[in-house]
Amino acid sequence: MIKKCLFPAAGYGTRFLPVTKSIPKEMLPIVNKPLIQYGVEEAANAGMTDIAIVTGRGKHAIEDLFDNNQIIEEAVAGSDKEALLEETNTLMQTCTFSYTRQKQMKGLGDAILSGEPLVGNVPFGVVLADDLCVGQQQHHGVLAQMLEIYEKHRCSVVAIEEVPEQETHKYGVISGKEIEPGLYQVEDMVEKPPQGTAPSNLAIIGRYILTPDIFDLLRTTEPGSGDEIQITDAIKRQIGEGGVLAYKFLGRRFDCGSIHGFVEATSYFYEHYFRKE
Repeated sequence: MIKKCLFPAAGYGTRFLPVTKSIPKEMLPIVNKPLIQYGVEEAANAGMTDIAIVTGRGKHAIEDLFDNNQIIEEAVAGSDKEALLEETNTLMQTCTFSYTRQKQMKGLGDAILSGEPLVGNVPFGVVLADDLCVGQQQHHGVLAQMLEIYEKHRCSVVAIEEVPEQETHKYGVISGKEIEPGLYQVEDMVEKPPQGTAPSNLAIIGRYILTPDIFDLLRTTEPGSGDEIQITDAIKRQIGEGGVLAYKFLGRRFDCGSIHGFVEATSYFYEHYFRKE
């Protein structure tokens, strides 16, 4: 079983300014629960209870979320609002949390490399909290589906979904051979290909299971798209070594890094989980 899950959470969230000037984008609420809590719940449901979070300046609210707050707990004790803290408290009891900082904003690859001291020399999951995913089956989230693939094949696995061709330039995109329904042996991947040049419409989304050799590869990966160290470029180098699989997950993903996706997710979760209450 993979126990460690890394959350890169150091980005500025500039698409949500001005609110992200003082609030981490990972703390933006979908109804009444922060984005990062949905991600931690997905990891915990997959058995990944050792949570490692890479933060940056002004991100202390993330640490406060998964810490005791005696004043609030005493204020709601014995009231109907006490139940609102149950899910968070359960995560605090189930999971361990460790933190480090990304010292400079040099891309997702650098953020993952910054988490090496928290992860060590073991395979691990990666969750980008602003990709909010809902599994097709209850308690069977995207990471849990990917973990089954890893346990069978023992190599890095990336989650993918089909996107419109006119949007492929926003993503890392894979090409490969479908070896099982929804499972691809990756032959190539390109980070944010120029419009009209993508090798497919299969886009990588914010869920990964990575083998620990990725850290050595990241250390020698040159800056790529956007002059940043891209995790896609490092994973591409694994293709010829241990192989890389891409999995078209069962479920739905909301791009909560965009205002459109954030509003869409809020409406979906309100209709499906809160309106009945």
